[in-house]
Amino acid sequence: MDSDGTARMVDVAEKSVSARKAVAAGRVVTTDEVLTALRDNVLPKGDAMATARLAGIMGAKRTSELIPLCHPIGLHHVGVDLEVSSTAVEITATTRTADRTGVEMEALTAVAVAGLTLIDMIKSADPAAELTDVRVLSKTGGKTGHWERLCAPKSSSPHSAQRQAYMLTAADRCS
Repeated sequence: MDSDGTARMVDVAEKSVSARKAVAAGRVVTTDEVLTALRDNVLPKGDAMATARLAGIMGAKRTSELIPLCHPIGLHHVGVDLEVSSTAVEITATTRTADRTGVEMEALTAVAVAGLTLIDMIKSADPAAELTDVRVLSKTGGKTGHWERLCAPKSSSPHSAQRQAYMLTAADRCS
């Protein structure tokens, strides 16, 4: 914010360009039947996993158009991985750039858009599907260097006391 309390875009012109990476994750919680249909690729709308992966990549590239005051940056890599677990579809996005500002918002946007796309693809089979636990797992580069989330959330509640982040060394990581 500026001196008047008005929201403004941060000036990053004087910052050094550095390699930056962010990893974000989330999950789509759905029924056992839908998880089986996703594994077997038999949903009426087609290949939901491939569609969600592509949508996540496309979303990351449009982040500055969706999030006010987010800097437009050149992404050098966006990877979106979706894995069907026993209870949900786990989504992980990795973004990389060499720029003056981080890529956390791009990784988060990739996860959110992939998750929303997956819900669109499965909503006829499970209208109660949920996108949950969208969060940054780690980031590297820039003035703050390396940051990593201590542990995955233990609750889906957005107000959970379990959701804490810490500066870590590699030895402190969760297993």
